[in-house]
Amino acid sequence: MTSPSRIRGAPGRVLLVFVDGVGIGAADPAANPFAVARLPRLRGLLGGRLPLREELDGAGRIEGERAVLVGADATLGVPGRPQSGTGQTALLAGINAPREFGRHFGSWVPTGLRETLRSGSLLARAVGAGRSAAFANAHPIGRFGLEAFVGRRPAAPPLAAHAVGLMGRDLEDLLTGRAVASSITHERWRATYGARVPEISAEEAGRNLAGIAAEHAVTLFAHYDTDAAGHRQDLSEAVAALERVDAFLGGVVDALPDDALLVVASDHGNVEDVGGGHTLNPVPVVAVGRGREVVAERVRDLTDVTPALLELLGID
Repeated sequence: MTSPSRIRGAPGRVLLVFVDGVGIGAADPAANPFAVARLPRLRGLLGGRLPLREELDGAGRIEGERAVLVGADATLGVPGRPQSGTGQTALLAGINAPREFGRHFGSWVPTGLRETLRSGSLLARAVGAGRSAAFANAHPIGRFGLEAFVGRRPAAPPLAAHAVGLMGRDLEDLLTGRAVASSITHERWRATYGARVPEISAEEAGRNLAGIAAEHAVTLFAHYDTDAAGHRQDLSEAVAALERVDAFLGGVVDALPDDALLVVASDHGNVEDVGGGHTLNPVPVVAVGRGREVVAERVRDLTDVTPALLELLGID
């Protein structure tokens, strides 16, 4: 059921960019790539500050002229280190997934939570309310089949997208700018398909994502390389991963429609401490554009993001 939003200045559309494995850690240049990476676009949005523990105010926020960052709890009151399967489900479905499952769980969505995610994700709620929605990631479906992405061990974003018929963006969409590679630039696709796939800058990929978002009420994009860099425990690789995301977000913001809200969120900490794997750190939820104040007010942990976005869109 939908109803007109009662929130003054609410966005007409929402773009959620999921960035895997990013937390807010200490400003240690030996371990935290945020302390040494060149991140001009994020720094500009956040008034010269970055997602570092020392930069947060007393409320756990960073407020800039154009954006607000909230440090969101990823532990959700459950012992142990947060993991991708339950963390992504909590983010996309607005439920305390590790508590429902009984623990934090692995890199894919556990079987017992899959139906909850299928029916209750941000994408499912938007489609059920009659709103247009998109999953912007490209997948080489014709070459590998959907089973490679939503099979026995699915990540939450493609599982949520597949449940509502939004897994259709493939190579041809990537070639025309109507899809975005999960790694942002095209190196992996070029390794598979060769010169047919053009090179692309992170900024151009960001502009393409903004163009997709301009056509839909809700758009989801998922990026995983930050978590992979954290697991490899290579500071230089982690710095490069963050700098790519920074340029990408700059392209998104430059082309974002005036009536849009961009939210960037993660599922658990990792890349902010390249020496130790997943962390207990809060994760950044960055909101840019219309309705960002509501995100800052509502979000305290991972389960708050999807309900806040649905409220802003007037989806009951």
